[in-house]
Formats: sequence, C-alpha cells, structure tokens
Amino acid sequence: MREYNLGFISDKNIFEHVKATVMQYRRSINLEEFNRNIIDPIKLTFDAKIYGQTMEETIESECIRQIDKTNNNRIGYFHQHLFKYASNGWEVPKNGEKGGFDVINDTLHIYVEMKNKHNTMNHSSQSNTYLKMQNKILRDDKAICMLVETIAKQSQNIPWKLTINQEHYCHDKIRRVSMDQFYGIVFNDSKAFMRLCQTLPLILDDVIAEDDSIRLNNTVYDELDKNDFNKSLYLLAFKTYEGFDTL
Repeated sequence: MREYNLGFISDKNIFEHVKATVMQYRRSINLEEFNRNIIDPIKLTFDAKIYGQTMEETIESECIRQIDKTNNNRIGYFHQHLFKYASNGWEVPKNGEKGGFDVINDTLHIYVEMKNKHNTMNHSSQSNTYLKMQNKILRDDKAICMLVETIAKQSQNIPWKLTINQEHYCHDKIRRVSMDQFYGIVFNDSKAFMRLCQTLPLILDDVIAEDDSIRLNNTVYDELDKNDFNKSLYLLAFKTYEGFDTL
C-alpha cells in the first residue's frame, strides 16, 4: 500500500473506507434492469443524432444515469462514515439512534445532519430538520447543531436562517457549515478536506487495482439484437403497440 500522508486518518483506514464505499456501489446493469421503468427509445434516438453519438454511446450514457441514482446514497455513506475514524468523542450513530443525527460528539455537544448538496432538501425537509435541532438545543443548553453540506454555495460556518410558516428563525447554535469547515472542526486542520479530495483518485486507483471485478459490468447493448437493432430497441417500450411487430 502506498503512503497517502493525509495526517488526519491512517493510510489503512482511508483505503478500507474507500473500498467499503466502492463495494456498495452499483456496478452492473443488464437489459432487464435497464428497461425496468421502460426506457424511451425515441429520446435515445434524438440524443444519439443531436449529440453525434453512436447508439451504443447513448445507451451507455443512459445506463450511467440510471446507476447514478443508486450511487448518490453511497457517496452519502462515504462522507458520513469517514468520521467514525476520528477520535476525541466523534461517532456515527446507527440510523435512528442518538436523536437521528448523522454525526455526533457528546463531549463537545455537537450534533450534525449531513447533506451532499445545498439544494437537496425541500422546504418541508428543511423545516423538520431545523425543528429537530431547535428541540435539541432546548434540551441541551450546551448543544451546537449543524447542517453540514458537502457541496455548499461557499465555504461557510454561519447561523442557519430559515422561514417556517412565515416566521423567521435564526439561532447562533443552529449552524450551516460547509464540509471543509467541518473537517477543520473535527480534525483541527483547515485543509484536511482539500487533501482528501486531492488524494482520492490515487486511493481509488489502488482499490480498483486490488480487485479488477469492481469495474462496471454493462451488458445492455450486447443483449440487444444487432441483426435488427432498431426493432430490438423500440420493442422495449412498444412491443404491444400496433405495427411494431412488423418493423
């Protein structure tokens, strides 16, 4: 194993954590799975022609789009569970435990809800999260609650301002924090998150080199009938439509 020299986490732990995330990734798709929600062959035809792609390239893009929906949750696992390797009282509770927070530190009275992107929560979800945090600081006068966003609008550690039922809320102990700032709090290193991002491609290379079966297994295009490709593609959606059996 090469040396990553991140400082805030050991080489072994970051390798194993990246590997655990990769192993949760959806890494295969076949024709049945591809058409589970019935694909739109007309849109695929438009995409291929307008973007100058072969149909194989267009189908590959659609496969990646479908797989990506599943894998967004796996990235959430990566961000949240990395903090189980932090010391000094940081922990990642099981779902639903410790008030339902994603990362906590009872010693420092810090309670965290994590989101991947600043715009992933609708207003109802924001309101419920804010009220949960408000309840926490009412029951623990030392508590600091944080909404930590991997992709925030900017680097920040600011009071979270929110309007609920036309009432404006803002409390200094309910904060909106970007991931770089949160790494600085947890690891006492303001550049820790930057170094992780910088090193991540190397770690992924090492994980994949250890087990080449990790790579994507996509059989969708191969399963389509190349002798009559258009018919094979269009029958995925239109096999009961009039005339399509004679294409």
